[in-house]
Amino acid sequence: MNTSRTVTAKKPKSRSSPAKEGMPKSLLKDLRGLIESSRERVATQVNAEMTQLYWQIGNRIRKDLLQETRAEYGKRIVDTVSQQLEPDFGKGFSRPNLFHMVRFAEVFPESEIVYSLSRQLSWTHFRDLIYIEDSLKRDFYAEMCRVERWSTRTLRAKIRGMLFERTAIAKKPEEVAQKELDQLREEDQLTPDLVFKDPYFLDFLGLADTHNEKDIESAILRELESFLLEVGTDFAFVGRQKRITVDNEDYYLDLLFYHRRLARLVAIELKLDKFKAADKGQLELYLRWLDRYERQPGEGSPIGLILCAGKSSEHVELLELEKSGIRVAEYLTELPPRDLLEKKLHQALLLAKERLALADGKQED
Repeated sequence: MNTSRTVTAKKPKSRSSPAKEGMPKSLLKDLRGLIESSRERVATQVNAEMTQLYWQIGNRIRKDLLQETRAEYGKRIVDTVSQQLEPDFGKGFSRPNLFHMVRFAEVFPESEIVYSLSRQLSWTHFRDLIYIEDSLKRDFYAEMCRVERWSTRTLRAKIRGMLFERTAIAKKPEEVAQKELDQLREEDQLTPDLVFKDPYFLDFLGLADTHNEKDIESAILRELESFLLEVGTDFAFVGRQKRITVDNEDYYLDLLFYHRRLARLVAIELKLDKFKAADKGQLELYLRWLDRYERQPGEGSPIGLILCAGKSSEHVELLELEKSGIRVAEYLTELPPRDLLEKKLHQALLLAKERLALADGKQED
């Protein structure tokens, strides 16, 4: 006699949809939003508390170390502190991390600045920042990271790409540059010198050896996310080949962007050749037209960027382009070896500072 029984698997209970239960669809969405935003706030607060704790520990150890000039003594103090703290509180208090904390307190001595930055920068961000030797460069990356909300990965890419050395602020006297960074820290006020750079790295466009302006334009739109990462996250794309009509004659602007923090339209012209004096007049016309017909209440005057394959520094200097709200920058579709790039940027910085010093000297005379 066959006594086996057929067992029928129970079907899992289906989850009732909000509509079937009479629940408004918006209710569940709102509740999820409340939970997620609360989690984000908690995570931000925990990160800020941890970062401030690390600074306080580093500052406290540093005070003891400053009282003793012997390097070996300092190492023994850190070793002893780590041996006592790590078993109870975990790897965050290892010997290497304690040295990071001491370095943190050394290069960021003001607790108020640490408190402000820690609300948006993680400990991993600070780990990358504290070993930048130049204080001006370190402040630049810290503030831009805060303002543009860079991830750690983006911060590292910006440092590797020598963003600071490519900005106009790096070419200014240190006290002037520091004043702009202080203004950014205190008022969240960006200036064009912090936004625009030279050169721009467009190696991600994958252009063929022979290409025209339309190829560059199309490649930028195809790789818009990478382009915005290079030019800055506050840029918003508005349009391409913007038609501008003056006296029944049509002109076409290559690319039009809007910069949210500057609250200005940004007109970009692409040039295959070196910068020419005539390029200024063309872009000036576009800017005046945008100012008259496209500028909205509350916005600043439109500004322009000419991206060219090469530029003549003397042309740019004599034409006083910045008075017209125009910047000129070189673009690189293939990156040179890093040591060559560093040498080129270093020479450009020295030349720019020499010109500024000469201009200041003439004004004094």
